[in-house]
Amino acid sequence: MDWYGKHLSLKTDQYGANFWWKDKEGNDCSTQWSPFVEDTTYFAPSEKQLMQNFRVYDLENLLKKLSDEGVTIVGNMQSYEYGKFGWILDSEGNKIELWEPIDAAFQ
Repeated sequence: MDWYGKHLSLKTDQYGANFWWKDKEGNDCSTQWSPFVEDTTYFAPSEKQLMQNFRVYDLENLLKKLSDEGVTIVGNMQSYEYGKFGWILDSEGNKIELWEPIDAAFQ
């Protein structure tokens, strides 16, 4: 990630770079960019080289609903001081990360 800081002036940390912006109501919002090493297994079981991450509300119930609808759940939900994470596969085998953030952790 040092390359991106040196050549593109991105302020990176161990997770990549966070881009802050405001929505049309003036609320603080962010977009996270996170490159991974070439031999990462983080996207498995997908064979793709990228993964979408969506902010969601009430991850536990969403994962149950998706499971009930036949969506493939990948692994177990994980909780951290900055939010909860869960993973699913779409109909084409792409891994999708679902994140229920704890916004106070970023203030």
